[in-house]
Amino acid sequence: MKNVRIDRCVLVWGVVIALPALLLALVLVPWWQQLSELDTRLSRDADQLARYRALVATLPGLRAELQREQARDDFKAFYVDAATRALAGARVQSEVQDIVRDAGARPISAQVLPGLADEQPPRVRIRLQLQADTEQLLEVLYRIEQVRPFLFVEQMSVRSRVPGHLRATPRGRRQIQSVVEAGDLTVRLDIFGYTLGRGD
Repeated sequence: MKNVRIDRCVLVWGVVIALPALLLALVLVPWWQQLSELDTRLSRDADQLARYRALVATLPGLRAELQREQARDDFKAFYVDAATRALAGARVQSEVQDIVRDAGARPISAQVLPGLADEQPPRVRIRLQLQADTEQLLEVLYRIEQVRPFLFVEQMSVRSRVPGHLRATPRGRRQIQSVVEAGDLTVRLDIFGYTLGRGD
């Protein structure tokens, strides 16, 4: 009987001790896991912050280098020198229209096309429509190729305003022949150049 009483007493005390320990473990284990995850994340974020700080520390040097490069005259020969993309577009638009007139062609319209926000360096795009004959068109293209700062023809579409007419060949087959006279070509050119200004 005494042994039974002792066993019950040990069992009761075991339950009394084990129950709080179990509850404590149920609370502490998730807390410990979360604390470990936070430590890992904190360590990772600290490494990332150190890398960002190192990158930020290089910015003044990079800006100074960019300023030096932008100040070089030979470097500026490749880029349209304007404070913003809009001003660069207006400059290119005016220059291209002058090229067309100097070649004896007739500009019909010129518009600045929107650029992409993430382009580096920013690109200035112009869509130009003109009327010319073949010689004038070749002269326009030659002058665009020679101009500084550099301009590039991205797309070109040429249409003749004179419809073709049929003529008979010696074998009796009919062949389309088109006669292009002065100013009978309607040309659309998409031209672009690069600017050192901001992208807006």
